[in-house]
Order: sequence, then structure tokens, then C-alpha cells
Amino acid sequence: MTTLDIEQPDQLCDYLRAAGHIEPGEQPVLRTLTGGVSNRTVLVERASGETWVLKQALAKLRVPVDWFSDPERVHHEAQGLRWLAQFAPPETIPALVFEDHDHHLLAMQAVPQPHTNWKTMLLAGQLVEAHVEQFGRLLGLIHRRASACRIEVAPIFEDRSIFESLRLEPYYSYTAAQVPAAASFLQTLIEDTRTRRLTLVHGDYSPKNILVYRERLILLDHEVIHFGDPAFDLGFSLTHLLSKAHHLSAKRQAFAGAANHYWQTYCQTLGDVPWAADLESHAVRHTLGCLLARVAGRSLLEYLDEAVRARQRRTVLALMQSPPTHMADLVDEFVVL
Repeated sequence: MTTLDIEQPDQLCDYLRAAGHIEPGEQPVLRTLTGGVSNRTVLVERASGETWVLKQALAKLRVPVDWFSDPERVHHEAQGLRWLAQFAPPETIPALVFEDHDHHLLAMQAVPQPHTNWKTMLLAGQLVEAHVEQFGRLLGLIHRRASACRIEVAPIFEDRSIFESLRLEPYYSYTAAQVPAAASFLQTLIEDTRTRRLTLVHGDYSPKNILVYRERLILLDHEVIHFGDPAFDLGFSLTHLLSKAHHLSAKRQAFAGAANHYWQTYCQTLGDVPWAADLESHAVRHTLGCLLARVAGRSLLEYLDEAVRARQRRTVLALMQSPPTHMADLVDEFVVL
């Protein structure tokens, strides 16, 4: 089989026609989308007005260090699109259009214009309380509803190999090797994460994967989805709000408040699921692990300069010595140090 590269317009058009996804004489407008490191991503605009986003998984990620992951992960994302549409609020998950196992790609409905990436808004200091609330409610609903359907959902998402290669290894294992002072903390965190299989975990719950359309948050990029530890989603997402508190010093208290509001909204939405009682301590530890990983792991936050990365590293290492019991304490201590 000829290797398909969807970033090559002629190849992509020939493929779409041959597969019957577009009309024989149709010439869609194609635009390569940038910013991601793990996929080729192309916007397809059809004459009918229908607009798709095509994603094709890469075996070697586009980062400075060697980082490999199985392209089969795009099919995890396709399953994620199918199931998240059942658990998330209406119109917050794009619809799956088609999936191709031979070429490791999928197509989903594009989010209509005009929309804005939430990460871009946050980095510009545009912090909207309603967006923070939606961010917490969306994750809380996914975790709660998937937990209630665990007998059906767990077998479908039991494969955690993509989570291992895209999260546990580059974020925790690699960081442990780079920062020996954190090695014991991170190794214990890895072992605990592997044993906690409680609900559907997005694995990439981040502002960069949120588009804001008509003031509604729409969640993208589900390739790391699996049945596992919900505390990872919380630590991963809180890291972005807290790191921006360090980055935008004039907005430090505002981002700290947003982190607390996000956590509170999530907890209220989650309700009394069986595993809620000890969730907070695990979420605190994942937040510390991810905060360190984003300044010392394989995937560095590009907007932090070396001085801020060094400060975040010192702060997190100090907190790892005696992790706070409550998330509010972690937020307060992180933004003060």
C-alpha cells in the first residue's frame, strides 16, 4: 500500500475521491493546521459548506528529543469521539465523520468559525469565569457518567499503552531521570496511577485542546483516552492554570482563583461517586508531577522562559517534600513561593 501523507494536497484529494468521501470531480480547499506534535492535521472545506478536520497519527512525534508512539492511537480517539458524545454536554464534542484503519486517520466535523483557542485567550490574560466553570463541569460529567457505565466502558478503553507512551513515560519517567530529587515521588506516582482504574480518562485535558465557540467550550484531541485514574486529568489540567499564574505575574491571583474555582466546580459536578473520597490527595500529587514535568520533561511549556521554569522547578520540588492535603493549599503555596 502506498504511504499516504495527508499534508500533501494531491495525495489527500486522490485518497478522498478514491474512498468515496468526496465527489469524483470535487476539489475541496485544504489547509494544514499547525501546533500539534503527534499528528498531521488538515482542514478540508467542501463546496457544500461541510468542513472536516482530518487527523493522521505520526509514529515519531515532532519534538526535539526522540519520542515515539503507536499510530493506532488515532483509533482510540475515534472511540473517544463516539463515547464522549454520550457523556459530555450537547455540542461539546465534534462528530466523527469517518475512520480509516489502514492509513491511521480519522475525520471529524470542524468547529464552526469564528472560534478561539482557549489557551490563546488565557495567555492573553482573558480569563472568563464562565469558561472556567464549563471546564470543570465538562470533566466532572465525563468522569461521573463514565464511572456509572464502567462495566460497558472499561473493556473498550482498557488498553493504556498510548497513555504509557505519551504521558507516563515522557512526563513522569523521563522527568524522574532528569530530576533525581523527584525520582521517588514520581515512581510512586506511576505505580499508583497504573493500579487506579476508576473511570474514563481523557489524558490530554488542556486549554490548548479547547475551542471557544459562541461562549461554549468544545473539547478536542482524545487520542490518549483510556480507563484509568481521573486524578491525572485533574493534575494535567490544573498545571496549565497554575503555570500561567507563574507566567503572567500580573494575573497570578486571578489564575490561582480560577484553579480553585475549576476544582470546586469539578467536585460539585462529580458528586458522590464511590472513589471521590480519596480523589483530592491523588489529584494534588498528579498536579505536582505534571507541574514538574512541564518544566523538566519531554514536553516543555513553550511560553515559560528559563527563569520561570527554574522557579517552578524549585517550587514544586519543595512542595513534593510534604505534599499539601488539600488542593486549595497547593494552589496557595504554589503561587506564593
